Amino acid sequence: MGVHDNRGMADAHKGLHLHYRRQDSTGTEALKRMVNVGIIGIGFMGMTHYKAMEKVRGGKVTAICTRNPEKLAGDWRGIRGNFGGDGGVQDLSRVARYAELDDLINDKRIDLVDICLPTYMHRNVTIRALAAGKHVLVEKPIALTLRDADAMLAAAERNQRLLMVGQVVRFSPPFAHARNVVLSGKHGDLLGAHFRRVISMPAWGDEGHFTDPARSGGPSIDLHIHDVDFILYLTGTPERVHVSAIRGKNGMIVYQQSQYFYEKATACISCQSGAIAMSGLRFEHGYDIYLQRATLQYNNLFTGDRVWTYTEDGARKEVLPTGKDAFLTEMQHAVNCLGMGMQSDIISGAQGREALRVCLKEQNAALSGRTVRV
Repeated sequence: MGVHDNRGMADAHKGLHLHYRRQDSTGTEALKRMVNVGIIGIGFMGMTHYKAMEKVRGGKVTAICTRNPEKLAGDWRGIRGNFGGDGGVQDLSRVARYAELDDLINDKRIDLVDICLPTYMHRNVTIRALAAGKHVLVEKPIALTLRDADAMLAAAERNQRLLMVGQVVRFSPPFAHARNVVLSGKHGDLLGAHFRRVISMPAWGDEGHFTDPARSGGPSIDLHIHDVDFILYLTGTPERVHVSAIRGKNGMIVYQQSQYFYEKATACISCQSGAIAMSGLRFEHGYDIYLQRATLQYNNLFTGDRVWTYTEDGARKEVLPTGKDAFLTEMQHAVNCLGMGMQSDIISGAQGREALRVCLKEQNAALSGRTVRV
């Protein structure tokens, strides 16, 4: 089986007619100008983006927005996530600090507003930032509903601004390596692939945000969309999906096993994800990819940063993928898109919408017990 090469998916939103040139946007070439970034929301993702921006060339964090006075003062020791340490203490003396998001949005120095707020707030804040003439990078998922995502895309078109979605797995070195190997065809056709993303239910975050589907979409949106988006990036949108799922006390899907069917392909594609692990297992992700003449295996718990590659001669090679931290590369890409005048070909708003659409189809499949056409 050949795979669907989705490198042109940034054109999916046909109504957007920004006059940006397309060229390589993942490198660190000299940019036309400095890109000023304002981060709204200093939680785990806001902190992660801030730290990544410290190493980005051609861009800098000019302002942040949070209503938490300790965070405004630079005390981020209370910020934690499902990987890495706490936020530490930050020197914000050269950064404008706002308690109200409209103050940041209306700061005339800001070029790119980086929205790291709970998902249910994405539509409103994104549209306000776009209307103020800012470009926007919004954390994944783009929104909770397609109606909200469409409103955000329409606002980007109406205001002739870029809307990008932080689907960071596309930049993760082990995942980018896997896609490059598959698309190269050097080991033959793709026969099958299984993706895994399992965590313990977060004890961190904003007032139970993750466990409230009305605020985050729950694990079947907030967590699972990582691998759905990568599957779309690797093999295109499937024709049908079938999902087995476990639901929690509030009816929220907490774990699922998904199968993806392609009418013109024979490869078997599947994924398991959820928040059902014990607290000692905070985060596990990886894949098994089966090609005609090689098997690729990655799992952060036992292969570390390396991809184990098994070849037909019986050998196993441990490959350390090239590339920098995924969040750093993602932020560099977003800055490059603005600084060099390009639309994103990797994390466009349209691509973010498509990942959400497939996740919603999977929810329908899980709740109905039927195979659903995508």
